[in-house]
Amino acid sequence: MKNVLQILLLVVGFSGSQINVLAQDADTAWKSKYEASLGFSQTTFTNWSAGGENALAINGMLNIYKMYAKGKVFWTNYLGLAYGLNMQQTDPKIRKTNDKINLLTKGGINAWHNWDYAGLFEFKSQFNEGFNYPNDSVRISNFMAPGYFQLSIGLNYKPVSYFAVFISPVGARLTVVNDPVLTNTKDQNGNLIGAFGVIGDNSSLWQVGGSVNAVFKKDIMKNVNLMSKLDLFSDYRHNPQNIVVGWENNILMKVNKYISVAFTSMLIYDDNIKYTDKEGVTHGPRTQFRETFAIAFAYSLEHK
Repeated sequence: MKNVLQILLLVVGFSGSQINVLAQDADTAWKSKYEASLGFSQTTFTNWSAGGENALAINGMLNIYKMYAKGKVFWTNYLGLAYGLNMQQTDPKIRKTNDKINLLTKGGINAWHNWDYAGLFEFKSQFNEGFNYPNDSVRISNFMAPGYFQLSIGLNYKPVSYFAVFISPVGARLTVVNDPVLTNTKDQNGNLIGAFGVIGDNSSLWQVGGSVNAVFKKDIMKNVNLMSKLDLFSDYRHNPQNIVVGWENNILMKVNKYISVAFTSMLIYDDNIKYTDKEGVTHGPRTQFRETFAIAFAYSLEHK
């Protein structure tokens, strides 16, 4: 709960500071958009001969976009938060299904045509502990475990208002695992393997390399909005051919002003993340995928 409150304060500060700038800037150089949804799904069985288990799932999402453009200068900001829980009869009765904190800021100055000199900073983490369900006694993640920080400089290409790709030949990526229980994790043979590439008494991993960050956000048809975000990173100093991949997709289909159908997915591949199966056996890195589909109460607000 402490972590949730800290992030909510961050949201308020992020939104409030930008709103103050918006109020002071009469030339409307700032544009803002807010998207929020709260989805529910329920399954109930009574004398159901085929079997089943009562369950209730809740998923919340908040996206804040802040964009500044004046003359040759631009500055874009994105804050994405998500959290989901599944409540059922089988232990553990409450299981986390979604958990995301993503803050991205990118700014620069026009170089020529649709190209800009730009810099990018991004932070990713989660609110609370994660477990290898159904075993809720073995923690596999936590707030700032991992926490990812990326700082890059390069060129930003924006041919249209709804698509931009940032290409950086040089940048730094910091992985923080602020949990010694995780960094001292051992495999089934007793070998120290750590977590997320951080091992033993260390709490962080520095990587230097190149990156590509692409964002697409557009109404692809009436009342259907797609946000797709692709992040690629190559560590020049260690297996540069093993690209770190993060690909997020959010589709919001509006039924009316307040009801929507929300679909979210996340694909991750990171050579530093080992896979542990339900029996506790550790394997090599695997492609990770998560998707959520829900009927949601949704609301969006846009300032231009």
